[in-house]
Amino acid sequence: MESAILHTDSNHDLSLILQLARKLGIAARKLSKDEIENYGFSIAIAKGKTGEYVDTEEFLNELRNGSKD
Repeated sequence: MESAILHTDSNHDLSLILQLARKLGIAARKLSKDEIENYGFSIAIAKGKTGEYVDTEEFLNELRNGSKD
């Protein structure tokens, strides 16, 4: 499976691209604002995920008191 995300400020252009995709037999649909935000969050989480253990109390204290670095 291959995927692509396209962005345009033109609703008309996006509609044309979606129509062409469907004529070519490619599944296509518009994403809602929430879906776009969730996708962005998932990318940020994946990039920030290190697999290392983080002490919850220490992390929360750093958030409350500001970073000491």
